[in-house]
Amino acid sequence: MFGDLDEDALVAKLAELRREHRALDAEVRAAQECGVVDQLKLVRLKRRKLMLKDMIFALEDQLNPDIIA
Repeated sequence: MFGDLDEDALVAKLAELRREHRALDAEVRAAQECGVVDQLKLVRLKRRKLMLKDMIFALEDQLNPDIIA
């Protein structure tokens, strides 16, 4: 997925994904607290947030592989 990037680029991409994940988390919380929520939009936000989380884990694994010797 991110194999063509060097380590500095991976770290930068990881930071970008984490920022986007936090922003989506805040948006989801705000939408839920508001009371009037478009359920379809909320589901899409949560799905995007989960996808970002998976991408973050993949990048972290690529940066810090869990090698059992």
